[in-house]
Amino acid sequence: MSELAGKVALVTGGSRGIGAATARALAGNGADVAISFTTSAGRAEEVVGELQAGGVRAAAFKADQADPGQVRGLVGAVVERFGRLDILVNNAAVFVLGPADGPDGDAAFARQEAVNYGGVVSTIRAAARVMEDGGRIITVGSVVSVHAGWPGVADYATTKGAAAGYTRAVARDLAARGITANVVQVGCADTDMNPADGVYAPGFLPGIALGRYARPEEIAAPIAFLAGPSASYITGAVLNVDGGYLA
Repeated sequence: MSELAGKVALVTGGSRGIGAATARALAGNGADVAISFTTSAGRAEEVVGELQAGGVRAAAFKADQADPGQVRGLVGAVVERFGRLDILVNNAAVFVLGPADGPDGDAAFARQEAVNYGGVVSTIRAAARVMEDGGRIITVGSVVSVHAGWPGVADYATTKGAAAGYTRAVARDLAARGITANVVQVGCADTDMNPADGVYAPGFLPGIALGRYARPEEIAAPIAFLAGPSASYITGAVLNVDGGYLA
C-alpha cells in the first residue's frame, strides 16, 4: 500500500512496543518515518534499518519527551532531515504505579507527568507550527483514564486523561487547516512496559472481555488508519482499542 507515500511521520518512543509497530505500519503504507528514543539507541537503529529495507526513508533521534527544549529540537531535526512533517504519533510514555497515599515515589510520578502529559503538549505545539495543512495528530492514551479498574493507577490515569483532553481540544484549534487530532486509548498491550506475562497481568486479565493482552500490531493498525486519507473527517475523537475492557 502507498496511501501515505510522500508523507513524513514522527512516532515518539518508536524504538519498541506500540511505537515500533506503529512505525512499521506507517512505513508499510508508504510514509517516511522518524522515531524518537531516550535510551534504546540500538533498538531504535534496528527499527530504522528495518524500515529502510522496506523502501522508505527513516531516521532515529534521541530526545527526552520530558524536556520541552529537546522536543522542539526533535521536531526541528525531523523537518530538517525530511523537509516536512505530516503525521505526529504521540506514543512515548512512562508507566508508574503506586497508591496516592504512598510514602514515596514523588520523583517518579513527577517524571511520568512530564513525559505523559507535558511531552504530548510540547510535541503537539512544536509540530503544529511546522505541520503541513491536512496533517494528522494521534495521541496514544489509556482506558484507565476512563475507568481505573485497579488501585495504584491514579497518577498514570490522570496524565493520560489530561493528554487525551488536550489532544481532543487541539482538534478545534487546527481544524481550519484540515489537521485532525484524535486519541487511541489502549487497554493492556503486550509490551516491555506491561508484558502479558508480567507481574500485573493476573490482576488485569479478568477485566478484559477478550481475555488477553493486545499485540502491538493491533494497536498500530487503527493508528495507521487515523493517519490516512480515509480518516479525513474524524477529529476530536477517542477510539478505545481495549479488547472490551470498557464494554
